[in-house]
Amino acid sequence: MKQSHFFAHLARMKLIQRWPLMRCVEAENISEHSLQVAFVAHALALIKNRKFDGNTNPERIALLAMFHDCSEVLTGDMPTPIKYYNPAIAEEYKKIELAAEQKLLSMLPEEFHDDYAPLLDSHKIDKEDYAIVKQADSLCAYLKCLEELNVGNHEFTSAKNNLEQTLHDRSTPEMRYFLETFVDSFNLTLDEIS
Repeated sequence: MKQSHFFAHLARMKLIQRWPLMRCVEAENISEHSLQVAFVAHALALIKNRKFDGNTNPERIALLAMFHDCSEVLTGDMPTPIKYYNPAIAEEYKKIELAAEQKLLSMLPEEFHDDYAPLLDSHKIDKEDYAIVKQADSLCAYLKCLEELNVGNHEFTSAKNNLEQTLHDRSTPEMRYFLETFVDSFNLTLDEIS
């Protein structure tokens, strides 16, 4: 039987640091980030279903969120200002991400390709489900900015302002509910939330 290196690569997610152009008080890797995105995406799906007559599968969306940055074990974390500097760069980076997704899939035994393709191949992921994951991804970046600002790291001021615009532009009822219900607690200390 041929050995698979798929999970050995996923284990490297903890080595890929986020925010590579920023001075961070608390480092964050894509493994930690993906778990937080899964928590938030799951909550957004639940909120959409219970409060706004949605019909999503929260567990499926959480699973998509867990895998949403896996290709970065091959590409690294491209800083947002560079990734989206202009449409040509963004388009080329999408091609690089797709190639990395295909490379990860190729590491799996053949009999598991159909199981993992809907989690890893961005062309096979339901667009509505992925939109919730992207909302959660933006929310988690925003929460990271709040955490850094709360400990006095003003380097995150510009990123926070940009993310507020992004959240406004992508606003959905479930996202607004999440922001109104959960985000203010990120401004509190542990003693205040106990």
